[in-house]
Amino acid sequence: MKKIPVMFMLLLLLQTTAAQQPRFINQPDTGYRGLWYSIGPTKDEYAFKYGGGLGTYPANHYPFSVYAPAVNKTFFCYGGTDSTGKTLLHEVGCFDHATGMVSRPTVVMDKATDDAHDNPVIQIDDKGYIWLFSTSHGVTRPSFVYRSSQPYNIGSFEKVQAYKGEEVMDNFSYLQVYYQPGDGFLGLFTHYETQQLRYGKKNCRVIAYMTSKDGIHWSSWKDLANMEEGHYQTSGQQGRRVGSAFNHHPNVQKGAGLDYRTNLYYLQTNDLGRTWTTANGRPATLPLRTGDTTALVKDYASEGLNVYINDVNFDAGGNPVILYETSRGPAPGPVNGMRQWYTAHWKNGQWQILPFTASDNNYDMGSLMIEKGGVWRVVAPTASGPQAYNTGGEIVMWESRDEGKHWKPKQLTRNSARNHSYPRRPVNAHAGFYAFWADGNGRQPSVSKLYFSDRNGNVYILPEKMDKEWVRPVRLKR
Repeated sequence: MKKIPVMFMLLLLLQTTAAQQPRFINQPDTGYRGLWYSIGPTKDEYAFKYGGGLGTYPANHYPFSVYAPAVNKTFFCYGGTDSTGKTLLHEVGCFDHATGMVSRPTVVMDKATDDAHDNPVIQIDDKGYIWLFSTSHGVTRPSFVYRSSQPYNIGSFEKVQAYKGEEVMDNFSYLQVYYQPGDGFLGLFTHYETQQLRYGKKNCRVIAYMTSKDGIHWSSWKDLANMEEGHYQTSGQQGRRVGSAFNHHPNVQKGAGLDYRTNLYYLQTNDLGRTWTTANGRPATLPLRTGDTTALVKDYASEGLNVYINDVNFDAGGNPVILYETSRGPAPGPVNGMRQWYTAHWKNGQWQILPFTASDNNYDMGSLMIEKGGVWRVVAPTASGPQAYNTGGEIVMWESRDEGKHWKPKQLTRNSARNHSYPRRPVNAHAGFYAFWADGNGRQPSVSKLYFSDRNGNVYILPEKMDKEWVRPVRLKR
Protein backbone atom coordinates (compact mmCIF):
# COMPACT_ATOMS: atom_id res chain seq x y z
CA MET A 1 0.00 0.00 0.00
CA LYS A 2 1.33 3.42 -0.94
CA LYS A 3 2.16 5.58 2.07
CA ILE A 4 0.55 9.02 2.36
CA PRO A 5 3.12 11.74 3.11
CA VAL A 6 2.98 12.99 6.70
CA MET A 7 2.88 16.65 5.58
CA PHE A 8 -0.08 15.92 3.33
CA MET A 9 -1.90 14.25 6.23
CA LEU A 10 -1.26 17.25 8.46
CA LEU A 11 -2.46 19.65 5.77
CA LEU A 12 -5.62 17.58 5.27
CA LEU A 13 -6.25 17.55 9.03
CA LEU A 14 -5.81 21.32 9.25
CA GLN A 15 -8.16 21.89 6.30
CA THR A 16 -10.80 19.58 7.83
CA THR A 17 -10.53 21.28 11.22
CA ALA A 18 -10.80 24.73 9.63
CA ALA A 19 -13.85 23.66 7.65
CA GLN A 20 -15.55 22.65 10.88
CA GLN A 21 -14.99 26.00 12.57
CA PRO A 22 -17.57 28.83 12.51
CA ARG A 23 -16.76 31.36 9.79
CA PHE A 24 -17.73 35.02 9.45
CA ILE A 25 -18.83 35.29 5.80
CA ASN A 26 -20.66 38.62 5.41
CA GLN A 27 -21.63 38.06 1.77
CA PRO A 28 -24.89 38.15 -0.20
CA ASP A 29 -26.55 34.81 -0.92
CA THR A 30 -28.10 33.72 -4.21
CA GLY A 31 -31.51 33.06 -2.70
CA TYR A 32 -33.49 31.69 0.24
CA ARG A 33 -32.83 28.09 1.33
CA GLY A 34 -33.90 26.88 4.76
CA LEU A 35 -32.11 24.35 6.96
CA TRP A 36 -33.44 20.81 7.30
CA TYR A 37 -32.83 19.25 10.72
CA SER A 38 -33.96 16.27 12.79
CA ILE A 39 -33.37 14.78 16.22
CA GLY A 40 -34.30 11.56 18.02
CA PRO A 41 -34.48 8.67 15.52
CA THR A 42 -37.53 6.54 16.37
CA LYS A 43 -36.91 3.48 14.14
CA ASP A 44 -40.53 3.50 13.02
CA GLU A 45 -42.49 5.07 10.18
CA TYR A 46 -42.32 8.53 11.79
CA ALA A 47 -38.49 8.43 11.62
CA PHE A 48 -37.75 11.19 14.16
CA LYS A 49 -39.05 12.63 17.41
CA TYR A 50 -39.13 15.86 15.41
CA GLY A 51 -37.64 17.08 12.19
CA GLY A 52 -38.22 19.02 8.99
CA GLY A 53 -37.63 22.52 7.72
CA LEU A 54 -36.57 24.17 10.98
CA GLY A 55 -35.16 27.49 9.80
CA THR A 56 -37.36 29.35 12.30
CA TYR A 57 -37.02 26.83 15.16
CA PRO A 58 -37.27 26.68 18.21
CA ALA A 59 -40.08 28.35 20.17
CA ASN A 60 -37.45 29.35 22.74
CA HIS A 61 -35.71 31.66 20.23
CA TYR A 62 -37.24 35.09 19.58
CA PRO A 63 -37.51 37.23 17.55
CA PHE A 64 -36.85 36.06 14.01
CA SER A 65 -38.28 39.26 12.51
CA VAL A 66 -38.77 42.92 13.46
CA TYR A 67 -40.81 45.59 11.68
CA ALA A 68 -39.09 48.98 11.54
CA PRO A 69 -41.67 51.78 11.05
CA ALA A 70 -38.95 54.38 10.37
CA VAL A 71 -38.17 52.72 7.01
CA ASN A 72 -41.37 50.68 6.53
CA LYS A 73 -39.43 47.44 6.30
CA THR A 74 -39.45 44.10 8.09
CA PHE A 75 -36.00 42.68 8.81
CA PHE A 76 -35.79 38.96 9.43
CA CYS A 77 -33.28 36.21 10.11
CA TYR A 78 -33.39 32.45 9.71
CA GLY A 79 -31.36 29.28 9.67
CA GLY A 80 -30.30 28.87 6.08
CA THR A 81 -27.99 26.44 4.34
CA ASP A 82 -25.68 26.12 1.36
CA SER A 83 -26.28 24.05 -1.77
CA THR A 84 -25.22 20.87 0.06
CA GLY A 85 -27.71 21.39 2.89
CA LYS A 86 -25.17 20.19 5.43
CA THR A 87 -24.31 23.35 7.33
CA LEU A 88 -26.21 26.07 9.17
CA LEU A 89 -25.87 29.57 7.73
CA HIS A 90 -27.05 32.57 9.73
CA GLU A 91 -28.84 34.75 7.21
CA VAL A 92 -30.67 38.08 7.24
CA GLY A 93 -33.28 39.32 4.77
CA CYS A 94 -35.45 42.41 4.35
CA PHE A 95 -38.99 42.93 3.06
CA ASP A 96 -39.87 46.42 1.78
CA HIS A 97 -43.55 47.11 2.43
CA ALA A 98 -43.57 50.13 0.09
CA THR A 99 -42.52 48.09 -2.95
CA GLY A 100 -43.66 44.61 -1.93
CA MET A 101 -40.20 43.27 -2.72
CA VAL A 102 -37.71 41.18 -0.77
CA SER A 103 -33.96 41.73 -0.74
CA ARG A 104 -31.26 39.24 -1.54
CA PRO A 105 -30.31 37.70 1.83
CA THR A 106 -26.94 38.26 3.48
CA VAL A 107 -25.03 35.28 4.86
CA VAL A 108 -23.55 36.63 8.07
CA MET A 109 -21.83 33.42 9.17
CA ASP A 110 -21.45 29.67 8.73
CA LYS A 111 -22.09 28.16 12.19
CA ALA A 112 -20.28 24.92 11.23
CA THR A 113 -23.09 22.67 12.43
CA ASP A 114 -26.40 21.38 11.11
CA ASP A 115 -28.09 21.83 14.50
CA ALA A 116 -31.12 24.13 14.23
CA HIS A 117 -30.83 24.86 17.96
CA ASP A 118 -28.03 27.21 16.87
CA ASN A 119 -30.42 29.36 14.81
CA PRO A 120 -29.94 33.14 15.21
CA VAL A 121 -32.28 35.81 16.54
CA ILE A 122 -32.54 39.46 15.51
CA GLN A 123 -33.21 42.86 17.09
CA ILE A 124 -33.05 46.54 16.10
CA ASP A 125 -31.84 49.29 18.42
CA ASP A 126 -33.15 52.86 18.60
CA LYS A 127 -30.51 54.06 16.12
CA GLY A 128 -31.63 51.53 13.52
CA TYR A 129 -28.69 49.14 13.82
CA ILE A 130 -29.61 45.52 13.22
CA TRP A 131 -28.27 43.05 15.78
CA LEU A 132 -27.85 39.35 15.09
CA PHE A 133 -27.30 36.99 18.00
CA SER A 134 -25.78 33.61 17.13
CA THR A 135 -26.92 31.14 19.76
CA SER A 136 -25.44 27.74 20.64
CA HIS A 137 -26.94 24.44 21.70
CA GLY A 138 -25.12 23.73 24.95
CA VAL A 139 -21.51 24.56 25.75
CA THR A 140 -19.59 22.75 23.02
CA ARG A 141 -19.93 25.50 20.40
CA PRO A 142 -19.32 29.25 20.69
CA SER A 143 -21.94 32.00 20.40
CA PHE A 144 -21.45 35.31 18.59
CA VAL A 145 -22.92 38.80 18.35
CA TYR A 146 -23.03 40.86 15.14
CA ARG A 147 -24.27 44.37 14.28
CA SER A 148 -25.04 45.90 10.90
CA SER A 149 -22.44 48.34 9.59
CA GLN A 150 -25.15 50.88 8.81
CA PRO A 151 -28.62 51.56 10.25
CA TYR A 152 -31.51 49.74 8.57
CA ASN A 153 -29.12 48.08 6.11
CA ILE A 154 -28.32 44.37 5.86
CA GLY A 155 -25.55 44.74 3.28
CA SER A 156 -22.72 44.34 5.77
CA PHE A 157 -22.28 43.21 9.38
CA GLU A 158 -19.49 43.58 11.92
CA LYS A 159 -18.53 41.16 14.64
CA VAL A 160 -19.09 42.51 18.15
CA GLN A 161 -16.98 41.35 21.07
CA ALA A 162 -19.48 41.02 23.91
CA TYR A 163 -18.58 40.92 27.59
CA LYS A 164 -20.30 39.60 30.71
CA GLY A 165 -18.78 41.86 33.30
CA GLU A 166 -15.04 41.48 32.71
CA GLU A 167 -15.38 38.11 30.98
CA VAL A 168 -15.77 37.51 27.26
CA MET A 169 -19.33 36.33 26.62
CA ASP A 170 -19.05 33.62 24.00
CA ASN A 171 -21.74 31.09 24.90
CA PHE A 172 -25.51 31.35 25.42
CA SER A 173 -28.44 29.15 24.44
CA TYR A 174 -32.15 29.55 23.67
CA LEU A 175 -32.01 33.35 23.50
CA GLN A 176 -35.05 35.64 23.48
CA VAL A 177 -33.85 39.23 23.21
CA TYR A 178 -35.89 42.42 23.70
CA TYR A 179 -35.02 46.10 23.28
CA GLN A 180 -36.26 49.12 25.21
CA PRO A 181 -35.44 52.48 23.55
CA GLY A 182 -33.16 54.45 25.84
CA ASP A 183 -32.59 51.50 28.19
CA GLY A 184 -31.12 48.77 26.03
CA PHE A 185 -31.43 45.01 25.78
CA LEU A 186 -33.01 42.36 27.98
CA GLY A 187 -32.04 38.81 27.11
CA LEU A 188 -33.75 35.68 28.43
CA PHE A 189 -31.66 32.59 27.85
CA THR A 190 -30.44 29.22 29.10
CA HIS A 191 -27.13 28.22 30.61
CA TYR A 192 -25.99 24.83 31.84
CA GLU A 193 -24.98 23.67 35.31
CA THR A 194 -23.81 20.25 36.44
CA GLN A 195 -25.98 19.27 39.39
CA GLN A 196 -26.38 16.30 41.67
CA LEU A 197 -29.80 14.79 40.98
CA ARG A 198 -31.56 11.79 42.40
CA TYR A 199 -29.97 9.49 39.83
CA GLY A 200 -26.53 11.05 39.61
CA LYS A 201 -24.88 14.15 38.20
CA LYS A 202 -26.26 15.80 35.09
CA ASN A 203 -25.81 18.95 33.01
CA CYS A 204 -29.09 20.80 33.66
CA ARG A 205 -30.79 23.69 31.84
CA VAL A 206 -31.04 26.79 34.03
CA ILE A 207 -33.13 29.70 32.72
CA ALA A 208 -31.74 33.17 33.34
CA TYR A 209 -31.67 36.78 32.15
CA MET A 210 -29.11 39.49 31.38
CA THR A 211 -29.20 43.14 30.35
CA SER A 212 -27.08 45.51 28.31
CA LYS A 213 -27.21 49.21 27.54
CA ASP A 214 -25.16 48.95 24.34
CA GLY A 215 -25.20 45.28 23.28
CA ILE A 216 -21.49 45.01 24.08
CA HIS A 217 -21.29 45.16 27.87
CA TRP A 218 -23.72 42.77 29.53
CA SER A 219 -24.67 42.32 33.16
CA SER A 220 -23.88 39.28 35.21
CA TRP A 221 -26.25 36.39 34.58
CA LYS A 222 -29.12 36.07 37.03
CA ASP A 223 -31.22 32.93 37.28
CA LEU A 224 -35.01 32.88 37.02
CA ALA A 225 -35.58 29.24 37.88
CA ASN A 226 -33.53 26.15 38.65
CA MET A 227 -35.77 23.18 39.41
CA GLU A 228 -34.80 19.51 39.13
CA GLU A 229 -33.41 18.86 35.60
CA GLY A 230 -34.14 22.38 34.32
CA HIS A 231 -36.54 24.29 32.08
CA TYR A 232 -37.59 25.60 28.70
CA GLN A 233 -38.84 29.18 28.65
CA THR A 234 -40.79 31.08 25.98
CA SER A 235 -41.55 34.78 26.30
CA GLY A 236 -43.24 37.86 24.88
CA GLN A 237 -43.23 41.65 25.18
CA GLN A 238 -45.71 44.50 25.35
CA GLY A 239 -44.16 47.93 25.86
CA ARG A 240 -41.96 47.72 28.93
CA ARG A 241 -43.46 44.43 30.08
CA VAL A 242 -41.71 41.16 29.27
CA GLY A 243 -43.29 37.90 30.41
CA SER A 244 -41.72 34.45 30.53
CA ALA A 245 -43.70 31.21 30.54
CA PHE A 246 -41.78 28.05 31.35
CA ASN A 247 -42.11 24.38 32.23
CA HIS A 248 -39.69 22.12 34.09
CA HIS A 249 -38.07 18.73 33.62
CA PRO A 250 -38.95 16.48 36.55
CA ASN A 251 -36.24 14.21 37.93
CA VAL A 252 -38.69 11.31 37.95
CA GLN A 253 -36.59 8.39 36.77
CA LYS A 254 -33.18 7.56 35.43
CA GLY A 255 -32.95 8.42 31.74
CA ALA A 256 -36.22 10.37 31.68
CA GLY A 257 -34.41 13.57 30.85
CA LEU A 258 -35.69 16.31 28.60
CA ASP A 259 -38.36 14.19 26.93
CA TYR A 260 -40.43 14.89 30.02
CA ARG A 261 -41.46 18.47 30.63
CA THR A 262 -44.43 19.40 32.72
CA ASN A 263 -46.25 22.16 34.64
CA LEU A 264 -46.78 25.72 33.45
CA TYR A 265 -45.19 28.73 35.20
CA TYR A 266 -45.18 32.48 34.53
CA LEU A 267 -43.09 35.48 35.65
CA GLN A 268 -42.90 39.05 34.33
CA THR A 269 -40.79 42.18 34.61
CA ASN A 270 -41.66 45.83 33.89
CA ASP A 271 -38.21 47.28 34.56
CA LEU A 272 -35.69 45.39 32.41
CA GLY A 273 -35.26 42.61 34.94
CA ARG A 274 -34.62 44.64 38.08
CA THR A 275 -37.73 43.09 39.65
CA TRP A 276 -39.82 40.06 38.72
CA THR A 277 -43.39 39.31 39.76
CA THR A 278 -46.17 36.84 39.13
CA ALA A 279 -49.14 37.87 36.98
CA ASN A 280 -50.91 39.31 40.04
CA GLY A 281 -47.93 41.52 40.91
CA ARG A 282 -46.61 39.37 43.74
CA PRO A 283 -42.78 39.73 43.98
CA ALA A 284 -40.85 36.54 43.25
CA THR A 285 -37.77 35.44 45.14
CA LEU A 286 -35.34 34.23 42.48
CA PRO A 287 -34.30 31.75 41.42
CA LEU A 288 -37.36 29.58 41.87
CA ARG A 289 -36.35 26.20 43.29
CA THR A 290 -37.87 22.73 43.26
CA GLY A 291 -41.24 22.75 44.99
CA ASP A 292 -41.77 26.52 44.71
CA THR A 293 -45.29 27.14 43.38
CA THR A 294 -45.11 30.95 43.46
CA ALA A 295 -45.29 31.24 39.68
CA LEU A 296 -47.32 28.10 38.97
CA VAL A 297 -50.11 28.60 36.43
CA LYS A 298 -51.27 24.98 36.32
CA ASP A 299 -50.05 21.69 37.77
CA TYR A 300 -49.80 19.21 34.89
CA ALA A 301 -47.40 16.85 36.68
CA SER A 302 -50.28 15.43 38.69
CA GLU A 303 -52.07 14.67 35.41
CA GLY A 304 -49.02 12.98 33.88
CA LEU A 305 -48.94 15.40 30.94
CA ASN A 306 -46.09 17.00 29.04
CA VAL A 307 -46.27 20.75 28.36
CA TYR A 308 -44.93 22.43 25.19
CA ILE A 309 -45.08 26.24 25.29
CA ASN A 310 -45.57 28.04 21.99
CA ASP A 311 -45.95 31.76 22.63
CA VAL A 312 -46.68 34.55 25.12
CA ASN A 313 -48.57 37.74 24.28
CA PHE A 314 -50.63 40.38 26.09
CA ASP A 315 -54.14 41.81 25.90
CA ALA A 316 -54.89 45.55 25.78
CA GLY A 317 -54.72 45.75 29.57
CA GLY A 318 -51.25 44.22 29.71
CA ASN A 319 -52.52 40.85 30.93
CA PRO A 320 -50.54 37.84 29.69
CA VAL A 321 -51.89 35.13 27.42
CA ILE A 322 -49.94 31.88 27.05
CA LEU A 323 -50.40 29.54 24.07
CA TYR A 324 -49.33 25.95 24.73
CA GLU A 325 -49.89 22.25 24.05
CA THR A 326 -50.15 19.20 26.29
CA SER A 327 -49.28 15.62 25.41
CA ARG A 328 -49.25 12.20 27.03
CA GLY A 329 -45.64 11.57 26.05
CA PRO A 330 -42.64 12.43 23.86
CA ALA A 331 -43.04 9.86 21.07
CA PRO A 332 -44.56 10.94 17.73
CA GLY A 333 -47.51 9.15 16.18
CA PRO A 334 -51.00 8.24 17.39
CA VAL A 335 -49.66 6.35 20.41
CA ASN A 336 -49.97 9.56 22.45
CA GLY A 337 -53.22 10.68 20.84
CA MET A 338 -53.96 14.16 19.59
CA ARG A 339 -52.11 16.98 21.31
CA GLN A 340 -54.45 19.43 23.02
CA TRP A 341 -53.82 23.16 22.66
CA TYR A 342 -54.85 25.74 25.28
CA THR A 343 -54.72 29.43 26.05
CA ALA A 344 -54.08 30.57 29.62
CA HIS A 345 -55.27 34.18 30.07
CA TRP A 346 -54.72 36.18 33.25
CA LYS A 347 -58.04 37.96 33.79
CA ASN A 348 -60.05 39.11 36.80
CA GLY A 349 -57.34 38.00 39.17
CA GLN A 350 -57.02 34.41 37.97
CA TRP A 351 -55.77 32.25 35.14
CA GLN A 352 -58.58 31.40 32.74
CA ILE A 353 -57.54 28.28 30.81
CA LEU A 354 -59.53 27.44 27.68
CA PRO A 355 -59.15 24.62 25.15
CA PHE A 356 -58.25 25.89 21.70
CA THR A 357 -57.70 23.08 19.17
CA ALA A 358 -55.77 19.84 18.70
CA SER A 359 -52.94 18.71 16.41
CA ASP A 360 -50.93 15.55 15.79
CA ASN A 361 -47.37 16.34 16.96
CA ASN A 362 -45.74 17.76 20.08
CA TYR A 363 -43.76 20.24 18.01
CA ASP A 364 -46.61 21.77 15.99
CA MET A 365 -45.56 25.22 17.17
CA GLY A 366 -47.74 28.29 16.48
CA SER A 367 -47.74 32.03 17.24
CA LEU A 368 -50.35 34.14 19.02
CA MET A 369 -51.13 37.62 17.68
CA ILE A 370 -53.33 40.00 19.69
CA GLU A 371 -54.52 43.13 17.90
CA LYS A 372 -55.20 46.49 19.54
CA GLY A 373 -58.91 46.02 18.91
CA GLY A 374 -58.94 42.79 20.88
CA VAL A 375 -58.89 40.29 18.01
CA TRP A 376 -56.79 37.21 18.76
CA ARG A 377 -55.16 35.25 15.95
CA VAL A 378 -53.09 32.10 16.00
CA VAL A 379 -51.03 31.04 12.99
CA ALA A 380 -50.12 27.38 13.38
CA PRO A 381 -49.72 24.09 11.43
CA THR A 382 -52.79 22.54 13.03
CA ALA A 383 -54.19 20.91 9.88
CA SER A 384 -52.70 17.50 9.08
CA GLY A 385 -49.90 17.72 6.53
CA PRO A 386 -48.42 15.33 3.97
CA GLN A 387 -46.29 13.70 6.71
CA ALA A 388 -49.04 13.08 9.24
CA TYR A 389 -48.00 12.88 12.91
CA ASN A 390 -44.66 14.49 12.08
CA THR A 391 -43.58 18.02 12.95
CA GLY A 392 -45.77 20.67 11.36
CA GLY A 393 -48.56 20.29 8.84
CA GLU A 394 -50.73 22.69 6.84
CA ILE A 395 -50.85 26.27 8.11
CA VAL A 396 -54.12 27.58 9.56
CA MET A 397 -54.91 31.13 10.69
CA TRP A 398 -57.35 31.01 13.58
CA GLU A 399 -59.32 34.06 14.73
CA SER A 400 -61.18 34.74 17.98
CA ARG A 401 -63.20 37.84 18.86
CA ASP A 402 -64.13 36.75 22.38
CA GLU A 403 -60.70 36.14 23.98
CA GLY A 404 -60.36 32.52 23.00
CA LYS A 405 -63.83 31.22 23.78
CA HIS A 406 -64.63 30.58 20.11
CA TRP A 407 -62.30 30.32 17.11
CA LYS A 408 -62.82 30.56 13.36
CA PRO A 409 -60.19 28.84 11.15
CA LYS A 410 -58.88 29.84 7.73
CA GLN A 411 -56.55 27.32 6.11
CA LEU A 412 -53.61 29.06 4.39
CA THR A 413 -51.79 26.14 2.76
CA ARG A 414 -53.17 23.02 1.08
CA ASN A 415 -51.89 19.96 -0.78
CA SER A 416 -48.33 20.74 0.18
CA ALA A 417 -45.43 18.41 -0.66
CA ARG A 418 -43.79 19.01 2.73
CA ASN A 419 -44.97 19.93 6.22
CA HIS A 420 -44.92 23.61 7.18
CA SER A 421 -43.60 24.37 10.65
CA TYR A 422 -42.75 27.04 13.25
CA PRO A 423 -44.64 30.12 11.96
CA ARG A 424 -43.25 33.09 13.91
CA ARG A 425 -44.73 36.52 14.59
CA PRO A 426 -42.58 39.61 14.09
CA VAL A 427 -41.98 42.30 16.69
CA ASN A 428 -44.37 45.19 15.86
CA ALA A 429 -45.83 43.02 13.10
CA HIS A 430 -46.95 44.84 9.96
CA ALA A 431 -50.08 43.52 8.23
CA GLY A 432 -48.00 42.77 5.12
CA PHE A 433 -45.51 40.47 6.88
CA TYR A 434 -47.52 38.80 9.63
CA ALA A 435 -45.99 35.36 10.08
CA PHE A 436 -42.76 33.76 8.85
CA TRP A 437 -41.93 30.04 8.55
CA ALA A 438 -40.33 27.19 6.59
CA ASP A 439 -41.34 23.82 5.18
CA GLY A 440 -39.61 20.45 5.02
CA ASN A 441 -40.24 16.73 4.88
CA GLY A 442 -40.86 15.47 8.40
CA ARG A 443 -39.41 12.00 7.78
CA GLN A 444 -36.36 12.43 5.56
CA PRO A 445 -33.90 15.15 4.49
CA SER A 446 -35.38 17.52 1.93
CA VAL A 447 -35.20 21.00 0.54
CA SER A 448 -36.75 23.64 2.76
CA LYS A 449 -38.48 26.70 1.36
CA LEU A 450 -39.26 29.85 3.33
CA TYR A 451 -42.65 31.59 3.45
CA PHE A 452 -44.46 34.54 4.95
CA SER A 453 -48.12 35.49 5.11
CA ASP A 454 -49.94 38.77 5.38
CA ARG A 455 -52.73 39.40 7.90
CA ASN A 456 -55.38 38.50 5.31
CA GLY A 457 -53.91 35.02 4.97
CA ASN A 458 -52.16 35.39 1.63
CA VAL A 459 -48.97 33.29 1.59
CA TYR A 460 -45.79 34.21 -0.31
CA ILE A 461 -42.75 32.05 -1.13
CA LEU A 462 -39.33 33.60 -0.71
CA PRO A 463 -37.30 33.06 -3.91
CA GLU A 464 -34.79 30.20 -3.92
CA LYS A 465 -32.77 31.83 -6.70
CA MET A 466 -32.25 35.56 -7.22
CA ASP A 467 -30.40 37.28 -10.04
CA LYS A 468 -31.37 40.74 -8.81
CA GLU A 469 -30.89 42.54 -5.52
CA TRP A 470 -34.67 42.90 -5.00
CA VAL A 471 -37.39 40.50 -6.18
CA ARG A 472 -41.16 40.35 -5.71
CA PRO A 473 -42.11 37.13 -3.86
CA VAL A 474 -44.56 34.78 -5.60
CA ARG A 475 -47.95 34.40 -4.01
CA LEU A 476 -48.84 30.81 -3.18
CA LYS A 477 -52.02 29.49 -4.79
CA ARG A 478 -54.44 27.75 -2.51
